[in-house]
Amino acid sequence: MRPPRRAQGPIATWQPGPVRAKSPVGRKDIARMQRRTLMLATAGLALPALLRLPRARAQGDYPNHPVRMVVPWPPGQATDLMARVAAQQIAAQWGQPVVPENRAGAGGMIGTDAVAKAAPDGYTILAASTGPITTAPLVQRTPYDPEKDFAPVAMIGLSPYVLAVTPKFPAKDAAEFVARVRAEPGKYTYASSGTGAAAHLISLMFLSAAKLDTVHVPFQGSGPALTAVMAGQVDFAIDTLAATGPLVRQGGLRALGISLAAGSELAPDMPPLEKAAELAHFDVGAFGGYMVPAGTPAPVIQRLAAETKQALGAAEVRQRLASIGFQPLHRDTAEFTAFLKTHREEFRKVIVENKLQVD
Repeated sequence: MRPPRRAQGPIATWQPGPVRAKSPVGRKDIARMQRRTLMLATAGLALPALLRLPRARAQGDYPNHPVRMVVPWPPGQATDLMARVAAQQIAAQWGQPVVPENRAGAGGMIGTDAVAKAAPDGYTILAASTGPITTAPLVQRTPYDPEKDFAPVAMIGLSPYVLAVTPKFPAKDAAEFVARVRAEPGKYTYASSGTGAAAHLISLMFLSAAKLDTVHVPFQGSGPALTAVMAGQVDFAIDTLAATGPLVRQGGLRALGISLAAGSELAPDMPPLEKAAELAHFDVGAFGGYMVPAGTPAPVIQRLAAETKQALGAAEVRQRLASIGFQPLHRDTAEFTAFLKTHREEFRKVIVENKLQVD
């Protein structure tokens, strides 16, 4: 029979084998060492997971206090209403308030600049729209760079534009309108909410596509512009469905077509100008969506984008957006980013062609 194995050297050199009660290392000692070895091994396997835990919790906790939503327009304006409708649903989904803050002025640039300079932590978001993000930086100097200072989150939808004339205008549809105006260059006038405004630039896109020569009459806002058209002081205007729709329903204006190539579920009786006026690829509208300061962590952007998508899936939200003349059209972060580039180039082209600049 082989003699009992004796302990040699430190414990680290111990090898498993037959053990007898008379060995200097007893059964209890061996069991204790086995438990210790198992605990150390388990701790080693768990360590990476423990190191990752704080980050996972930090991302999962967003938001853990109220989120500020800066609206760079007065209360009741289209962007303000659009952003509030979506934000109320998002707040309900994640259990934290989204607090609107209206910081109007300078065509939306004051509030937009405030967000550009805010901490990139996800607790300040911008109710973004075409004016201060796309058109203003193309026609004047802005205190922010929309491409460098902001990160797109998600698009909420589009504001369609409508070609509207006085009820007495001598054209029954868009095709006849184009033929008549084209036949008499320089005779007809159109109103806009101001030089360089989105309505003005979309009007120029239409006039360029239709090859029309008309006279621009700028006003300070959509209200005065459309009032002048109803009064017959100006012949036509291209303005938002939100602004023109009620006046069309009341009989003060007559709608000849809408700017979205696919038409709009909000105004199914209005034909797309692309078809009605035979304007190939004419498809434009003013966007509304959410953006955050550049440098905001990607997981925060992803969370906010996902919540926005979920909110727009709610029937009540879509109905409320429709009630303010806003076409729901969700685009995720990548799609929204691509849209903004195309949108910017469309407006850049018309601005260069018409040599527009706002002092």
